[in-house]
Amino acid sequence: MQLPKRKPGKYTQLATDHVMTQEKLDELKLELDKLNKKRPQAAKEVSRLAELGDFSENVEYQLAKGRLRGINNAILKLEYRINHANIIAGGNSNIVQLGSEVTIKNSKGKSTYTILGASETDPSRGIISHQSPLGSALLGHRVGEVVEVDKIGECEILKIG
Repeated sequence: MQLPKRKPGKYTQLATDHVMTQEKLDELKLELDKLNKKRPQAAKEVSRLAELGDFSENVEYQLAKGRLRGINNAILKLEYRINHANIIAGGNSNIVQLGSEVTIKNSKGKSTYTILGASETDPSRGIISHQSPLGSALLGHRVGEVVEVDKIGECEILKIG
């Protein structure tokens, strides 16, 4: 018996894509530094408001505690992403791989895409994920090959940069 394929629910933990460029890793480190600088001030605010007494009716304390909790959660997530990052090694190759800039031709004309990790995608700038239908179909192919892509059709690889 085959189980039905279901869309992920509201509380489903989707697998995190750890593939990123060095620039994205540097950006995450800067963000972590900013949060680490905010944290002591938020902790001081919580302790100051805790001195006022009754926690159940102290709305300012509850809000400050929520802000501190949010900062701590964001720090934990960023540290996890930084510690588990797989950096894309830039290298020109005649095979499509992560970090490649690929020019393709299909029925709609020519398009150029850069294949990166899911955290850096921006289709409006031509940056697609290696997990996307087009990105995953192009990986491992060479110039001149024709690749069949779901919902797009056939694409010919014109250039790999």
